Amino acid sequence: MEQNNNNSQKKNKVVILLLFIAVFAVIFGGVFAAINIYDRMNTQPPESTQSSSVASTANAGESKVKNPIDFKSLQSKNDEIYAWIKIDDTQVDYPIVQNSEDDSFYLKHKAEDKSWSASGAIYTELANNTNFNDPVTVIYGHNGYGDTMFTTLHYFENFEFFDKHPYFHIYTPERRLTYQVISAFKYDDRHIMNSFFFPDQAELKEFQQMIQNPASVVKNVRDDLDTKIDISSKIVILSTCITNQKNNRYLVCGVLTNDEKTY
Repeated sequence: MEQNNNNSQKKNKVVILLLFIAVFAVIFGGVFAAINIYDRMNTQPPESTQSSSVASTANAGESKVKNPIDFKSLQSKNDEIYAWIKIDDTQVDYPIVQNSEDDSFYLKHKAEDKSWSASGAIYTELANNTNFNDPVTVIYGHNGYGDTMFTTLHYFENFEFFDKHPYFHIYTPERRLTYQVISAFKYDDRHIMNSFFFPDQAELKEFQQMIQNPASVVKNVRDDLDTKIDISSKIVILSTCITNQKNNRYLVCGVLTNDEKTY
């Protein structure tokens, strides 16, 4: 009988010991987990901070592309040269200028040295800034002086050419801006920058819709654009005349798709 009591007591002690070990393990595990969580919270930034850091690093390490234009030399002869436009497989490969006083000056003057020239230059008017940050920038050039200035924009009337030449480039002293051609079409002779009030979002959207679906028999339109056109888009309109059609203009419209630093 006494032996049975001793056995029972031993079993109770074992049970108590096991319970003690189990409780200790639970407590220790909880403390360890809490410490681990605390350490992680204090050593890892929130997800949004990590994303910002990655974005900042990416911007800081932005790759550069070679700038083929010697702006320093060009501007030493004419400080109103502020950009250069190039369209592959056309003769469009010219400086862009803007006169500080007279919008019509470069209709009959060269960009290179401001000397008189019937074929003029490729230019913008004072209604536009020279940083291409306006919602719509219009660039003008003559048609009909051989293949010079904007005459070869008319290549875009051919669908095959339009289809195989989706982009054109504008260089500034520090950037290369890539534009995707949205459309090319015959338009009337209204002055775009004076006829539309682009700070009005409704009017801007209406104009953007028009260039994506122009009401013209002579037109080519690109449906698969790289970017969605919205109120933040930067549009460039290349405008030239149409031979023997004084009341019409030919427009090639592009949207900015890439803005790269140059060296």
